[in-house]
Amino acid sequence: MIRTEVGRTPSDVILLGHVDLPGEESSVPQARLYVRKLLEAADHTRVDDALLLVSELVTNSVRHSDSGSRPDGRITVVISHRPGALQVKVIDQGSKKQAPRMLRAAEDSDRGRGLWLVGQIASAWGVYEDDAGRAVWFELASA
Repeated sequence: MIRTEVGRTPSDVILLGHVDLPGEESSVPQARLYVRKLLEAADHTRVDDALLLVSELVTNSVRHSDSGSRPDGRITVVISHRPGALQVKVIDQGSKKQAPRMLRAAEDSDRGRGLWLVGQIASAWGVYEDDAGRAVWFELASA
């Protein structure tokens, strides 16, 4: 399900942590490691799903946003919890050339399935832009 981010009162959402990373390929495993440690410490039930989707979104940020094309490009991963769901945002510097979109990948292609996977695994996801940049976010319902 794609939707725009729904406003929540501050008491609804608990920030678990965030990490600021360079807009480089090496940030993908760093983001995964950070999220793994954070969610395992919280004994979260959807660690593997969260790791897969974070990997996809950080990779997309590096490959397709200005964060990955500028020497000073940055990507921020924000992990929060609200009753019944884990929320993850990957914030980058956006791109005037392209917006995040789901592609139809060829069967023999090794690319083009990132947002499709997000749509299949997440209970909700979306994209928004604000002064901080562009955020692609997803929620994983608690198991």
